[in-house]
Order: sequence, then C-alpha cells, then structure tokens
Amino acid sequence: MGDIVRDGDIEAQIKTIARRIREEREKLRISQMDLSFRAGLSQNQVFCIETGKRVPNLYTVLKLCEALGISPAALFAPADEEKARARENVIKLVSKYM
Repeated sequence: MGDIVRDGDIEAQIKTIARRIREEREKLRISQMDLSFRAGLSQNQVFCIETGKRVPNLYTVLKLCEALGISPAALFAPADEEKARARENVIKLVSKYM
C-alpha cells in the first residue's frame, strides 16, 4: 500500500501551493487583478488563494496555471527540494557572518 498522508502534510502542501502561485505571479510582474482577469476568476478569489484563506479546487488550479503559463506540477514542490533550498539559505547566512 501507499504511504499514509497526514493532515499536517496536506496543510503544508496547501501553503506551498499558495506561495508558489504568488511567486509565479510576482515573477511575471502582474497584479492579482491581472491574474484574476487572465484566469477568469475574481480578484478576491486570487487574494484568498494566495493568502491561504481559500483552498482552490482542481479546476481553479488549472485555470491559474494556464494563466501563469506553468505546469500544475510546478506548484507541488517536493519536500527534498524545499529542504535543499532551506539548506542553501542557511549556508548563505552562516557564510555571510564568518
């Protein structure tokens, strides 16, 4: 059988998705209003998704990804990638003060 997914893992993934949507929008240098227009959503929906106040359904995620020009897979950062990024940040901080 597959691994059991814990609620904490799901909550962490939801936060990652919200953060990644915001990061991708900011990379494009567009506002929440622009993204909402491109995706056919309300600006309030985009705001609530990015802040984690609302969990988007699959249809909404796909609309956002299309509007951002990314694959849905880009929103699901593997835990190893997150750990590697955190490790790099720690190394940079330690190196800065050595």
